[in-house]
Amino acid sequence: MAQHMIMKAFQTCLRFAGVKIIVEGEEKIPKDTAVLYVGNHSSYYDILCGFCATPTGAGFFAKKEMEKIPLLRHWMEFINCLFLDRKNIKEGLKTMNQGTQYLKDGFSMVIFPEGTRSQDEDPHTFKEGSLRPALKAHVPLIPMAISGTADILENNKKFTVKPTTMHISFGDPIYPDLMDRAQQKHLGETIREEIIEMRKKHKTMV
Repeated sequence: MAQHMIMKAFQTCLRFAGVKIIVEGEEKIPKDTAVLYVGNHSSYYDILCGFCATPTGAGFFAKKEMEKIPLLRHWMEFINCLFLDRKNIKEGLKTMNQGTQYLKDGFSMVIFPEGTRSQDEDPHTFKEGSLRPALKAHVPLIPMAISGTADILENNKKFTVKPTTMHISFGDPIYPDLMDRAQQKHLGETIREEIIEMRKKHKTMV
C-alpha cells in the first residue's frame, strides 16, 4: 500500500516537473524474486525516476545526508530505503546487512555503486563491496542504465528544474550463484561496462 502511494506521489512530482521517462527492458526483470538493481548515479532525480521505472518499486541504499531532506526522507522511509553512513564503517556494514535482509524478505533494492553523483561521460568505478547484499541474499542483480536525469536539475543554471525526456534501461538478470569466485570478484566492473554500453544506445534515441 505504501509503495503504491509513494509511486503515485513520485509520478505526480515528475509530471509537474515535465519529466518523461522512456523505459526499456522491463520484461527482463524476474517476477518471482526480489532483485538488486545496480545503477549509475548522476542526479537527485535518479531516486524518483528509478523508483517509477521499476515494475513494483524498490527501496534504495542512499547516502546518509539525504536524511536532511524532510519530505523526501519520509517518502523514502516508507519504501524501505536505507541511509548509508560512508564515514562510519561499522554503521555502514550494519546498513548493508539490513539491506541483505530486505532482499531475503522479498523486497527489491537499488544501489548506486559509484558512491556519489557524477556528471562525467561514463560512470565512475563501481565499488565491488556494494554488491555483497545480492551475493549474501542469493538474488539476481539487474543492471540499470540511467541517462538524462542531470538535465532535469543539476545541469541547469541555479539548479532550476527543466522539462526533460530521460531514459532508463534494464539489462539481463545476473545470477551470482552461477558465477565462480573470479567472476564475482569483478562483478561491479562487468555491470559498469554493460551500463556504459546501454547508455550509448540512449544517445541514439535522442
